[in-house]
Amino acid sequence: MKFCLAIDIGASSGRHIVGWWENGELKTEEVYRFPNGVTELDGHLTWDIGALLHHVKAGIEQARERFGAIDSLSIDTWGVDYVLLRGDEEVLPCYAYRDSRTESVIPQVHEKISFTRLYRHTGIQFQPFNTIYQLYADKLAGRLEGVTDFLMIPEYLMYKLCGVKAHEYTNATTGGMISAETGEYDSAILEALDLPRRLFHPLSQPGAVIGEYEGIRVMLCATHDTASAVEGIPMTENAPYISSGTWSLLGVKTARPITDEASELANWSNEGGVGYNRYQKNIMGMWLVNRLRDELCPGKPFGEIVAGAEASRFEETVDANAQTFLAPASMKAAFDAALSMKPQSVGDYFRCAYRSLALSYMNAIGELQHNTHTHYDSIYIVGGGAKNAFLNALTEKASGKKVIALPIEATAIGNLKIQLLAE
Repeated sequence: MKFCLAIDIGASSGRHIVGWWENGELKTEEVYRFPNGVTELDGHLTWDIGALLHHVKAGIEQARERFGAIDSLSIDTWGVDYVLLRGDEEVLPCYAYRDSRTESVIPQVHEKISFTRLYRHTGIQFQPFNTIYQLYADKLAGRLEGVTDFLMIPEYLMYKLCGVKAHEYTNATTGGMISAETGEYDSAILEALDLPRRLFHPLSQPGAVIGEYEGIRVMLCATHDTASAVEGIPMTENAPYISSGTWSLLGVKTARPITDEASELANWSNEGGVGYNRYQKNIMGMWLVNRLRDELCPGKPFGEIVAGAEASRFEETVDANAQTFLAPASMKAAFDAALSMKPQSVGDYFRCAYRSLALSYMNAIGELQHNTHTHYDSIYIVGGGAKNAFLNALTEKASGKKVIALPIEATAIGNLKIQLLAE
């Protein structure tokens, strides 16, 4: 029997899941789970890539102990973040996307190449943490001097396993530098910003075997976690999806990128899928809820949090996508400042967060239907947020769509399917 290992790492946790075919069905078993999160260093938010690599290797050993021989493995993570290398030496720290270092360089980037032009070339929505702005910040800070490579986080981790510096398509598209027409790095963008050409290599597609780690084939899945999640959704039709985690990614599969003015103005993104385009939008997601929980009721079970939100009668909402919620020192204070009436209980804050997310989903689905000229009857929700019956009910009521909630590890399933179906 062929056993494959999906290593799925999110912004708050990672997990190792083994998958195999049995009687025509995909069977899975989680063998290892570990925490993740940003760490503050000298006033900046960073990733502890050494700890990530330690957990990646520890989970592989757990998989071997449980299943014996593992045929292949692959790693997916969030997008946009990367590790710089001078040869085989890391340029540290590895900055996290919520760090504020790009704020001052964004206007400088747009002076050299306007966002409208960027959008027409790439179809990637504006986010202050897009790779393009991070790399330009590195350039201005002198961090690119002598750098030979930049690897997205999953590419870096796989390089540390097998010694091969690969560059995968779906994750590369998240950064704002890939041509929507060619699917490769856009020369006009690189030239406008005078970024070193030596850093930008041809891209490989999911399914490519790039090396070996102690007898296990190392393979590229769709290394952007949302791209793998979309592959893992068992849809019966091409319906909108929400991959609900730290971020909520709401979108639909399209044959080609949609880079028109309406999409730019509504800040929709076009990111790589496995043989299709993902027309989608980032919504702040469970980040709001998780940060409120850390501050208001650390460790409180989510079942009790949801019950408190259901019992609350607080009706005011916030713009869940407002920049103020991206990385506030206090999420509670950010909510207080955005509301005209201060919540009176913990449940009020969570009810406000959940209702605000549902309204964000409603607005995004309206934009999606307008921009794709397509009416949709249902929406699939996967990821951690799919387990929240209260939020699902709010979303169904707000959007008028049938919500199909699948509380499955869709990202790991998509990762595994790509491995299991590869030649």
